[in-house]
Amino acid sequence: MKSVSLQYANALADIALTQGAAEAVTQELTGFSALYAESAELRNFLSSPAVTKEAKHRVIEKLLGRVGGSKIVRNFLLVVVDHQRAHFLPEIVAAFQQVVRQRQGITEAQVSSAVELNDPQKAELESTLGRLTGKRVEAKFSLEPELLGGAVVRVGDTVYDGSLRSRLNELRARLVSE
Repeated sequence: MKSVSLQYANALADIALTQGAAEAVTQELTGFSALYAESAELRNFLSSPAVTKEAKHRVIEKLLGRVGGSKIVRNFLLVVVDHQRAHFLPEIVAAFQQVVRQRQGITEAQVSSAVELNDPQKAELESTLGRLTGKRVEAKFSLEPELLGGAVVRVGDTVYDGSLRSRLNELRARLVSE
């Protein structure tokens, strides 16, 4: 993550968390970011040094009127545009979401399992991972039949491999070395 994006993300997170508006700001920024990503014309307009700040402000005001933007998001976007950082907007939004989750003690886990897990199994796995990490875990589940059985869990840089495939590979390695 670029330091510029992280600086803006941290500043916005400070304000949003202090005012208890982190979730609302996240939703509003995501909405504006979607408009920004969809429109090359908007990206060029907001990034162009030839366009006046006032014109950019008017466009931001109109767009926020459509997606329902708060004063926090409005002021933030105006600062980003005034400092000619609009081209960093997608990175800033991603960094903001990451910073907010981190400050709220939420971590994300990627769970790949050989078979589809039912809701109680998913809840139990998230609970266990929460106890291991000391954070609230939000897991994203995917199917990987080539695991043969069990699951592989990735939380940040840590991988918990409880798959049958890895157990068989370990057994094979032990048998070959003997």
